[in-house]
Amino acid sequence: MKAIVQDRYGSPETLSLADVDVPVPAADEVLVRVEAAAVNAYDWHVMRGDPRMARLALGVTRPRARVRGRDFAGRVEAVGVDVRQLRPGDHVFGDLGDANGAFAEYVCAPVTRVAPRPANLTSQQAAALPLAGCTALAGLRDAGRVGPGHRVLVNGAAGGVGTLAVQLATALGATVTGVCSSRNVDLVRSLGADRVVDYTRADFSHGPRHDVVFDLVGNRSLTALRRALTPTGTLVLSGGGGYHGGSLLGPVRLLLRGRLLAPFVRQRIVVPTATPDPEQLDTLRHHAEAGHLTPVVDRTYPLHEAPLAIGHLEGGHARAKVVIVI
Repeated sequence: MKAIVQDRYGSPETLSLADVDVPVPAADEVLVRVEAAAVNAYDWHVMRGDPRMARLALGVTRPRARVRGRDFAGRVEAVGVDVRQLRPGDHVFGDLGDANGAFAEYVCAPVTRVAPRPANLTSQQAAALPLAGCTALAGLRDAGRVGPGHRVLVNGAAGGVGTLAVQLATALGATVTGVCSSRNVDLVRSLGADRVVDYTRADFSHGPRHDVVFDLVGNRSLTALRRALTPTGTLVLSGGGGYHGGSLLGPVRLLLRGRLLAPFVRQRIVVPTATPDPEQLDTLRHHAEAGHLTPVVDRTYPLHEAPLAIGHLEGGHARAKVVIVI
């Protein structure tokens, strides 16, 4: 089969299209014929081995996982002997996590990382949902405890997670403020935001206070983010989109500062972890089928142009999701 492989850290030029063996599913895995795979910031971080501290987990001298990509949608080709939930022919979507391997014609995934595809979404839309959607769920529903009447601000509202977070917060009953650039104001408003702040013209930290601030960019100080909160509000830190590489800790620095400060302030500061599981994937599917979540796809690329897709996202040119069609 064809796959996008990488044997050393570096720029998109380190990625190449190659022939590799079709994987064989283990007892608790499914083999999926991939139709679409989404590109995440995670992918370019792995590609570059950046921040450098992450290489302790990713591989010290080269990526342990040779094939890039984690989010996918496609059709089940075969199932392991212990799999009862799915069968060949089922349309599914999922997230491989740190295992990687989605930028390929076939992928094996643990059945706990796969769920039936939302019936009303295309494979491209479904591939854009797992990691970004689970991040939005972890940040808003779980960490932020968002409910009816809450005032929520999403910093980075036009990104892959942000476009879903605006929709999810609205579905949870919140009044939503989205922060984005001038060119994305109309997009964020169309997703359901009650108020949109163009950060090139206004500073959201000097505006109204919010019950929850969901930071997806990591480009503002803790002081500025907390200034946008009520005295007992919740700051959810999942930022990193504003980080452009080349340091030891990268976006982890802000998250560490938040954790260190949390015990000493009245406001809650939370750093959630998004690990897709069956409950989260099913929740995303139900929201999508109810019309609450519709992933926005900025552009698509064929598999052999995956390096261009990652470069487009890494360069900060994309809004919402970039998807590879296979």
